[in-house]
Amino acid sequence: MGAKLKIGVFGGYRGQTMIDVLLDHPDAELAAVCDKYTPLLSQVREKAEKHGLNVACYESFDEFIKHDMDAVVLANYATEHAVYAVKCLYAGKHVLSEVLPCETVAQAVELIEAVEKTGLVYAYAENYCYMLHTFEMWQRYKKGDIGTVTYGEGEYIHDCAGIWPQITYGERDHWRNNLYCNYYCTHSVGPLLAMTGLRPVTVTGFECPPPEEMKRLGAYFGAGIEMVKLENGAVLKSIHGHLKREPGSINYELYGTKGMMETGRQEVNKPLYVYRESDKLCVGEWEDYVPELKIEGGLAKNFAGHGGSDFYPTHFFIQKILGRPEGNEWSIDVYSAVSMGLCGIFAYRSVLDGGKPIQIPDLRDPAVREAYRHDNKCTNKKVAKDGELLPKTSYGEVDIPDEVYEHVRQLWIDGKPGE
Repeated sequence: MGAKLKIGVFGGYRGQTMIDVLLDHPDAELAAVCDKYTPLLSQVREKAEKHGLNVACYESFDEFIKHDMDAVVLANYATEHAVYAVKCLYAGKHVLSEVLPCETVAQAVELIEAVEKTGLVYAYAENYCYMLHTFEMWQRYKKGDIGTVTYGEGEYIHDCAGIWPQITYGERDHWRNNLYCNYYCTHSVGPLLAMTGLRPVTVTGFECPPPEEMKRLGAYFGAGIEMVKLENGAVLKSIHGHLKREPGSINYELYGTKGMMETGRQEVNKPLYVYRESDKLCVGEWEDYVPELKIEGGLAKNFAGHGGSDFYPTHFFIQKILGRPEGNEWSIDVYSAVSMGLCGIFAYRSVLDGGKPIQIPDLRDPAVREAYRHDNKCTNKKVAKDGELLPKTSYGEVDIPDEVYEHVRQLWIDGKPGE
């Protein structure tokens, strides 16, 4: 076997799971890590040394990208992935991007064109596509077990109020404090789009009432809902965000012309339920079973993060760079990634337009891209151009004083939960 691929990780906190995979992967190794938080770099260096690796650590991305490596995992802030993906691609590095693929439609256009111009591998690390149950559903749908999709539901409910100090650090301009309801949509809609392989063509968006306690934590937006129509006419319902239940809920249902599959409030040790209709109408059989790891199960079982799903995006990315069939089959490419992200971007425009259905552009088509090349509408004042800054909620923005962020920062320093 030849030399291992050398891969760097930008973002040592969320990137920890990818780091763990790279420390023990037969075809790749961790070459460098970049993070502004130096204690985290020290932890990575110590862990790498235990694996016999001398990993370069950087606080500056500009220095990091000059390092001798074949590829970069982007695990930085979720609104900045496209910006850094483009930089990495033009620097000659393959890219594995964490969630989300882009903040604006203009970024989506730039990202797609960077991939096309460089010819390098871009892969999207939407790990919820690779959870034990959802990856099994993806594989079974591809085999035709339930026919062609007619309807689906994806649900990712996670009330983050209790951990808000630990994930925003009391920073007013932290990306999580500037989100809108539909943005973080690919955990719920992504697995359904991956399973079916179909492109979303229209979306209608909704926002639930924002939780009042979030104003005390520095953010104010409600849970998001997207009703998505696919190119074959099938409809998907996607819901995600802060709703009141503990533990949270991860659930997927997919209906086809010959049956259906559902996770049943997905838990790793709970069954997947599959109904398959026979040759007689309304007569069929149910299966319920806990799926097994079928692809590289020996390696995958060593990584437990996010229900075992953190291994596969990195593994398939590596295999795609190496030109192996399973990488080409199971790695999520830039067109699919962007389609997943656009569901949320255009759903929020629907919300602000009173819930009207909005067309999702097919950015595979270069001619279509021209209308969106300069479309930077978003809730981030550092990115939106004149007249493009959107409100963070359809319920009326609130003025959050500096004292709130000072209080949240102290909670983070003291290691206390949100209150």
